[in-house]
Amino acid sequence: MSPDLAVVVAAVAVPFVAAALTPLFVRLLGEEAGFAGTVVAVLSFGLLATQYGSEGSVALEWIPSLNVALRFHVDGWALLFALLASGIGALIFTYSPAYMHGQSGLVRYYAALFAFMGSIIGVALAADLIAVFLFWELTSLASFVLIGYYTADDSSQYAARMAMFITVGGGLFLLVGFLLLSIVAADIFGPGAAFNLAAMLEEPDAMAAALRERGLFLPVLGLLAIGAGTKSAQVPLHFWLPNAMAAPTPVSAFLHSATMVKVGVYFVGRVRPMLVGPEWLFLFATLGLTTMTVCAIMAVAATDIKELLAYSTASHLGLMIAGFGFTSVYGAETGVFHLLNHALFKAALFLVAGIIAHEAGTREIDKLGGLRHDLPVTAVITAIVALSMAGIPPFNGFYSKELLFEAAAEASHYHDIGILGWLYPTVAVFGSIFTVLYSLRFLSLFVGERPDALGHVHSPPVTMLVPPAVLALLAAVVSVDPQLAVDVIVQSGLEATAVDPREMHVGLPTSYSTPVGMSAVTIAIGVAAFPFYDRLHDGIRKFVGSTPPVRPNWWYDVIVDGLTDEGRSFAETVHNGLLRTYATWVLSGICTLALAGFVATDAIGSVAGGFEVTLAMGLVLVVAVVGALAVVLSNTHVAGVLTLSILGFMVAIFYILASAPDLALTQLVVETLVLVLFLLVIEEIPAIERIAVGTTVRDIVVSLVVGVTAFVTVLVSSGARPDGSTDIARYFAAQAVPEGGGTNIVNVTLVDFRGFDTLGELAVVALAAISILTLIVMRGRGDDERPAARAGDAIEVRDDDTTGGGDE
Repeated sequence: MSPDLAVVVAAVAVPFVAAALTPLFVRLLGEEAGFAGTVVAVLSFGLLATQYGSEGSVALEWIPSLNVALRFHVDGWALLFALLASGIGALIFTYSPAYMHGQSGLVRYYAALFAFMGSIIGVALAADLIAVFLFWELTSLASFVLIGYYTADDSSQYAARMAMFITVGGGLFLLVGFLLLSIVAADIFGPGAAFNLAAMLEEPDAMAAALRERGLFLPVLGLLAIGAGTKSAQVPLHFWLPNAMAAPTPVSAFLHSATMVKVGVYFVGRVRPMLVGPEWLFLFATLGLTTMTVCAIMAVAATDIKELLAYSTASHLGLMIAGFGFTSVYGAETGVFHLLNHALFKAALFLVAGIIAHEAGTREIDKLGGLRHDLPVTAVITAIVALSMAGIPPFNGFYSKELLFEAAAEASHYHDIGILGWLYPTVAVFGSIFTVLYSLRFLSLFVGERPDALGHVHSPPVTMLVPPAVLALLAAVVSVDPQLAVDVIVQSGLEATAVDPREMHVGLPTSYSTPVGMSAVTIAIGVAAFPFYDRLHDGIRKFVGSTPPVRPNWWYDVIVDGLTDEGRSFAETVHNGLLRTYATWVLSGICTLALAGFVATDAIGSVAGGFEVTLAMGLVLVVAVVGALAVVLSNTHVAGVLTLSILGFMVAIFYILASAPDLALTQLVVETLVLVLFLLVIEEIPAIERIAVGTTVRDIVVSLVVGVTAFVTVLVSSGARPDGSTDIARYFAAQAVPEGGGTNIVNVTLVDFRGFDTLGELAVVALAAISILTLIVMRGRGDDERPAARAGDAIEVRDDDTTGGGDE
């Protein structure tokens, strides 16, 4: 069955429409506006559910001239992620009114939450690289707003900037990877399919072969890995996720456990059939298992319940990345199944953390315990989802963890990976031991002794209990009958991500195997080590605190602070209030970019040689050059202005000799006007300065570079001639009247070409007006700071360009 375009577009668009209507929702419903979000999320969920069983692509024309369409692809993998986003979104909106009670800025909060949900659904369904990147970046933007919700809190703003810097920076690498993919796809499928991700995935072998043939396989693989790794908090860029816990707890549950951080995982699964191979295995299996282990250890060192869950989330993201990294079918089964399982138990755990913080008034682990007496229902929910997170059988997390062990053990059977064949399973078990430890520690908040300092803990509102209860119930259903989840949604997701999909079967093991032994070792050591949890916690914190490169934020702070300091120093150097400095930097930058562009495109080498210059033109140009030299050598302003006018008049004569009398007339009028103006104000201009030698040399170099750039630009633009197959002039002459709507070619030229030219001239005039205003302000400021210079006064100029009126 083919998907319905209208339904798919509506499922994506409804959250964005709701975001625009958020002020109305808040005005009508006040703090209960979250329930309107519940309705919107359920509506999107229902629309997506109608496409269950559908597979195929639909497109809405977006930029036809560039062959870009808002193209969506529906399959089991896309529906799994989109349904998770909308379904968990409905629970988060239901949870939010009670949690956000008494908070300000609800319009901003709910609007960003709506936009975020729509962006995630868009990423899940997008089948065009441009659309994928658009929705990808929208998730970062919405996340920035939500993480920085507490605008008066410095830690919240710090976390929001960090998340934006890392995820958007990674998005730029992803964009370059997309462009390389589009180049290859255009060669294979034609220009119309350059950005069509669905077409690429229909021919994954052809795309892989073409990438390898052009030497682009490893660059594309690396770029996509960086983009996905930054989004999914993989080591060494994992630290942004714990910092993002400064956001409200519903945001953490939605963005940083169930959806946004899984965007990278989702995309790795999406492109897996196209790029899977030995390089893929080494990169993603290593990256994922490293992240899984490092972040599990950091979770044991956590002192805050949200910090523990944040590191736990990064660890489980590493598990999913590692699963997709293994090339066997077990790897794909791990990634798909654990994406579902983790969303269920981790979103519930974050909501439980919100209940604890909301009702107990603290998130510090050492101050909490024995909460089963005050929060019995929450304790039952926590038991289900915490044991699922630990991978204890028969809870749902066990089944996907078992698949990871199977994939790690089988890795050496698919590729000759040497020592990695036993190192991967060992690391998987080692990291999982810490997973058992921190999961039991979270559960101990309810089953341990109640601290005497812990005050009265209130019962949470029903609307805060229902969402985690629903998630725990779903986790329990999957725990009791994991095959049901496989048959309903996981199997179809597997078929979209596995190279060699098969009918998937999961259940409790009935006989011994290597993965069963790995699970047994993990659970046994984890439970045995739990009594020593506090000693492990203190040891890890001591090591991290005394080793700066290991400290989560150390690299970020060093890099950002360094860039900030260097940027400030550079700004002070460039923006020193001197016009000569500004002109030097601006002109040097423009010339560098222009010349680099000419060299990169080989524009200079393609210019036809030869110049048609008559004897009269040659004499005029010689006089112009002499006049230019006279301007430089003149020792008074009057002499400089007059010799400059000679240069201008020679240019006008050159135009006459080149049969361009209109340009000559314009040049004469402008030159005469400028000469008169200069002579009128000449007495107000300070005398010529004695410039330092270093400054003079610098000005000479800049002047030569500008002159060379102008010469090369004229050479390239005047020497370029369209060939017979693309004769632009002839084409325009033939199409000007019928396509331009005029009566003759001259009218069309004036309207179509001169209209844009006039627009550009207006922009120049506007910039000139701004510059004049700036000069007036600067001149006024200078008059306040020092006496005005008069004609005849010589002004000394130091090497550091602290000039007087000459620069102002």
